Amino acid sequence: MTSFFILFAGFLASGIPIALCLGIAGTAYLYLSGNGMMALMLPQRMIAGIDQFVLLTIPLFLLAGALMNVGGVTERIVTFARAMVGHRRGGMSSVSILSSGFFAGISGSATAEASALGAILIPSMSKQGMPPAYASALIAVSSVMGPIIPPSITMIIYGVLSGASIGQLFLAGVAPGIGIATGLLLYASWRAKREGFPVTPRVNGRERLAATKRTLPALILPLIILVGIKAGIFTPTEAAAVAVGYALIIGFIYRDLTPTRVWEALIATALVSASILFITSMASIVSFVFTLEQVPQLIADAMLSLTENPWLILLLLNIFLLILGMFLEPISILILTMPILLKFQALIGMDPVQFGTVVVLNVVVGMATPPVGILLFIASAISGEPVTRVIREAIPLIGICLIVLALIALIPQLTLFIPRALF
Repeated sequence: MTSFFILFAGFLASGIPIALCLGIAGTAYLYLSGNGMMALMLPQRMIAGIDQFVLLTIPLFLLAGALMNVGGVTERIVTFARAMVGHRRGGMSSVSILSSGFFAGISGSATAEASALGAILIPSMSKQGMPPAYASALIAVSSVMGPIIPPSITMIIYGVLSGASIGQLFLAGVAPGIGIATGLLLYASWRAKREGFPVTPRVNGRERLAATKRTLPALILPLIILVGIKAGIFTPTEAAAVAVGYALIIGFIYRDLTPTRVWEALIATALVSASILFITSMASIVSFVFTLEQVPQLIADAMLSLTENPWLILLLLNIFLLILGMFLEPISILILTMPILLKFQALIGMDPVQFGTVVVLNVVVGMATPPVGILLFIASAISGEPVTRVIREAIPLIGICLIVLALIALIPQLTLFIPRALF
């Protein structure tokens, strides 16, 4: 398998898109290893990788988020968060964290969250006297809640690949999402007091009520999805269709959606969905190669030769996933490593839903982890700050995410309490 990893790293370093890197390296390896005839099976493997009904949830949830975004929901969420906590010292930092949490319940994507909220909130935080690098770091790290708080595209992919219940995975993501938001809010409050960030006037009750009324329809979307799945009213795939219909209804009721904006949302959804599904199909080639060469078994044997302690195995696995998250997209990581992950899940005997939550949180935290976390570069590009300064400010925030990660890995009840109570 050495030749595969050399080819993959070489293609990636040359700037070739990751989906093509996966497919080309996998195909080339089959020829180099004398299995060239098996390359004839690859188109079938690609189709099989995306020929799953539940994957319809991806474009549908993306479309629901895009409809709400172009319909002005992002600005409403920021206004609502400002009305609730904007009066605190350095209130815009708290507004950013809460906005990220609320937006996560709509988009399910960390990069979409960082891009949409960063353009609005980084300048606002800077105007309130906060260092632009700190504002950028806060947006970058807060955005990891996007793939954790339901509905989550990454959770859907994990559920499809592992066979775990998507509804239970959605519910399991609530606790770590709240944990990250709480930790970041505590840090933001401490930082604001230490550096004496300014205090803005408190919004009066009438304005607060108006902001709540305008934002409430968007905020209850995750609740509709979770309650509908739990009550058996609809499946996760049908829940995604319901989310689209709901987004259209509230958009036209509030007169924020126009045919032009709907068309923009459709185009954006088509582009992102095509990218995700193309990566999924190409990564199926690598999964086929890994299975053919028994890579999961080899890695498991190598790990067991180092230690048989389940906790040490889990620690090494976390480190491995965090490192991968710095370089690759979460969906690519899951598809690339799922055969290995399922092997380790059986070795350590962890509940599939808890294990899935730990894995997903690992790969999304990696997106904000230096030196090459993509969320850091998105926030840096929006603010114009050098990425090295953003990284420096992000380190304590990433530490908070890692503490939450350790807690959900060590204490099963944190993630399993809600799924077990409702299912």
